[in-house]
Amino acid sequence: MLTTMQDPIFFSGQFLLATPGMADPRFARSVLAICSHDENGALGINIGETVEGVSFHDILKQFDIDTTDAPDCDVFLGGPMETQRGFIIHSLDINMSDTLQVRDCWGLSSSIDMLGAIAQGRGPAKWIIALGYSGWGEGQLESELTQNGWTIAKGSPDWLYATGTADKWLMAWEALGIDPTMLSSGFGSA
Repeated sequence: MLTTMQDPIFFSGQFLLATPGMADPRFARSVLAICSHDENGALGINIGETVEGVSFHDILKQFDIDTTDAPDCDVFLGGPMETQRGFIIHSLDINMSDTLQVRDCWGLSSSIDMLGAIAQGRGPAKWIIALGYSGWGEGQLESELTQNGWTIAKGSPDWLYATGTADKWLMAWEALGIDPTMLSSGFGSA
């Protein structure tokens, strides 16, 4: 008897969009960049919400990094886990020893060296910074995707660095050609 196994589907380098049916209020209107997804679980960074009252300069000052020539920007709330831990999502023109290359889409770094390089103008051309992350254990993300809270989108790395929009969630849905207000927030039955 011949059996075939289908290769598992993993979503690294794609985006997880909260649907109007998202039951967890911590993730309402979230846009998560999936940075790692394999048989052991997944890690994503939310790029849909900023941290109120915290800027990039504030983070640099915590590490005694000179802010004189450093650009300043908002800091994203990457997720509910380890919100004291910082992550930099960046273009692939710069990689450091700790950089996780997410397919050919973007890099993920968390080193003080990367913060210093950005502050000194030697960092990647495009970048954002987030505090915290979202994580899923083995099979957890796949299970959540069968419910009515998330949808996967290939999207574009440009979604990460878009600064001209105050609402990345709406931007992402519109980029897909979907009006999220027209989506059902519940399941139907037949």
